[in-house]
Amino acid sequence: MNSPAALHITDPMEPVIDPDSPLTRLALRFIRDARDIPFLKLAALQSVTLLPFAVYFFLPGRFAWLLALPYWGLTFAVFLAPYTLMLHNTSHRRLFRPKWDLLNQYIPSVLGPLFGQSPGTYYAHHIGMHHPENNLEPDLSSTMHYQRDSFIDFLRYYGRFMYRGAYDLIRYFRRNNRPKLARQALVGELVWFALAAAGLAVSWRATVVVLIVPLFVIRFLMMAGNWGQHAFVDAQAPANCYRNSITCINSSYNRRAFNDGYHIGHHLSATRHWTEMPADLLATRERYIAERAIVFSKVDFFLVWLFLMLKRYDWLARCFVSLDGQQRPRQEIIDLLRSRTQRIASGAQPCQP
Repeated sequence: MNSPAALHITDPMEPVIDPDSPLTRLALRFIRDARDIPFLKLAALQSVTLLPFAVYFFLPGRFAWLLALPYWGLTFAVFLAPYTLMLHNTSHRRLFRPKWDLLNQYIPSVLGPLFGQSPGTYYAHHIGMHHPENNLEPDLSSTMHYQRDSFIDFLRYYGRFMYRGAYDLIRYFRRNNRPKLARQALVGELVWFALAAAGLAVSWRATVVVLIVPLFVIRFLMMAGNWGQHAFVDAQAPANCYRNSITCINSSYNRRAFNDGYHIGHHLSATRHWTEMPADLLATRERYIAERAIVFSKVDFFLVWLFLMLKRYDWLARCFVSLDGQQRPRQEIIDLLRSRTQRIASGAQPCQP
């Protein structure tokens, strides 16, 4: 356990950038914030490795199932987490300057389908719906009405998202008089299906490897990740961001995925830069303590999801961070965690930081 005196955060607080580098000066002609240069590097790396690899599958006579294994290794093991959180961050904070605004479509629309993302729908779902609704009843990805340590309930949750997620999202925007986002979600899904149809006409095997498998994988991971992020909800205050989200610190995932573990801080200030998350937690720790916020160390949201599916609250308790320094009995921590995974029958008003 970590006490306030011993709390040490190893997550990245600033990217390594040479301000005098010619490449840095060149990048700043196009992007809004020098701290986002890692996104340019990542997008460039994916563009010269994964994109040509994907195209290769569709060349006449080039497809081989054995090549699917290294391709999926590159896609899922190396690039998926960094890409998804690059997409996340650049959805909240546009990467390119207004003069180059069209380039902001490259990450979601060109690279996106390689990672199972239909163009524009992540933005519509996450920015247009999830953050305003804050895991409450209108949130289409809300975890409130599920038993959050139940694998059966998770399958219901994932199944509904796969079966009717796009339909529900478009209905949500129409019901809330947001036609632009409704069109964006609809067009994004149609573009993906058109791309898949064109791919199937060329090579069904290549299409399965490059487009269809990533779609199922990323939608499963997004739902598992969101489940972990919003697994521990205080039924007495489900709209309180400190009590309906969690934070995970000091994990290798944060170093690979741009501090994605700081989910409480992210819901409190969705446009806060990813490099500022650790310092914000340290600066506002007393508020976290007062709100009985749940913070874990050395795990990520997917491990949290897995531990819950296995009902291993003892493993979660070992990762629990005691921000106030009190050495609580293990059973007390388990009881707290278990109390926050119970189904919640009714919602509340949106979060007030």
